[in-house]
Amino acid sequence: MVGLGTIINVAAIILGGLLGKLCSRFLSGRYQDTLSKTCGVCVLFIAIGGAMEGILSISGNAIVSGKSLLIICCLALGALLGELCNLEDKFEQFGEWLKNKTGNAKEKNFVEGFVTASLTVSIGAMAIVGSIEDGIFGDYSILATKAILDFIIILVMTCSMGKGCAFSAIPVACFQGLLTVLARLVKPLMTDAALSNLSLIGSILIFCVGLNLIFGKKIRVANLLPSILLAIIIAFLPLGV
Repeated sequence: MVGLGTIINVAAIILGGLLGKLCSRFLSGRYQDTLSKTCGVCVLFIAIGGAMEGILSISGNAIVSGKSLLIICCLALGALLGELCNLEDKFEQFGEWLKNKTGNAKEKNFVEGFVTASLTVSIGAMAIVGSIEDGIFGDYSILATKAILDFIIILVMTCSMGKGCAFSAIPVACFQGLLTVLARLVKPLMTDAALSNLSLIGSILIFCVGLNLIFGKKIRVANLLPSILLAIIIAFLPLGV
């Protein structure tokens, strides 16, 4: 069944949110704060692992790093485009609308939880490749694996940041669902170089999410999202970055 992977993923996020909210009732503010920072550390290391795969390579008997110019170009230009479109504020405005429409107006951290969780589970090569595989071949194995990871992430985040995290199922459903429908059009764009660039830049953005979890909101991560699109475009240009 085409689209089953996204359905499984969304269900896992909702279930993780429900269980996280249930567990949070038994945790005081001190425990929730520690759990939030611990989650941030986990997100950092997941991001570092993904970024290192893209940056490091083996040349002879040595490990060398590269793609510095790619990172600088994508993040700098992506930040300018994101600030121009003010994506972060639009994301937060949607979160505020969602908070009021779902009867969670008194939920203090709803918007922060929604934005942070959405960026964490929506960015990455697994979401894109998994949706394409699901749309063309009906193979939902990648998205099923992602669902397990997202379940754990959302469960922990909901414990510390509130029920807004569970509503990250909405952007995941929209993004992955749209990619699944458009899979035949998107697949030719997902060359090995494009996937490598996407994974690298996506991991760096997830790293920024981890920093915000630990130190408070320091980086407007949603305004960096155009960097991912630029990373894919650059893969088709003879720039050697």
